[in-house]
Amino acid sequence: MIPEQLFTKEDSNDDSIFYASPRLVKHIDENACQVLKNYYDSLLKDGDAVLDLMSSWVSHLPDHKHYARVSGHGMNQIELQNNAQLTDFHIQNLNIEQQLPYGDEEFDLCTIAVSVQYLTSPVQVFKEIYRVLKPNGTCCVSFSNRMFPTKAILAWRMFSGEDHCRLVSWYFEKMGEFREIQSAQLVSENSNFDPLYVVTAKKILV
Repeated sequence: MIPEQLFTKEDSNDDSIFYASPRLVKHIDENACQVLKNYYDSLLKDGDAVLDLMSSWVSHLPDHKHYARVSGHGMNQIELQNNAQLTDFHIQNLNIEQQLPYGDEEFDLCTIAVSVQYLTSPVQVFKEIYRVLKPNGTCCVSFSNRMFPTKAILAWRMFSGEDHCRLVSWYFEKMGEFREIQSAQLVSENSNFDPLYVVTAKKILV
């Protein structure tokens, strides 16, 4: 069990204040962006519906795929309006309201790219992800060593690398329904590029 205080932040002010100004920059380097796009490609098929949770102006989805929809969630309207891959989007602070505005089993893939470190109620959010995923749907959480430190939870700031993988895997495990939880390091910490990790899990009905 992880103590509640590990889900606190140095900056406890309303997140909407911090994210009020758009940041039209990428938070990982171009190599990591391309590696992530290639990894998404391996998870996707034409006609899939995608939920890009905690999104911004870039979704890192492969351009050659045809999507039924790409729904984005984020905290800044200008960032989301500038995301050409989104078919629709909504603004929501997941640290205040975890329930997602979607019906059951709407999406084939849910992505959280380099943002999971900011969730203060991650297990509740992951329960909602499970609800909106279709049977055999996948959730893919990616992260690097980049963050806004004052907005990242204490547990994230205490850990690094593979321990982050264990933490995100624990979110899936604690939720209790996800299966085939797997983690991988896609770009090494020892490379000259930003490191990149992913943790994936599937909604498999038993």
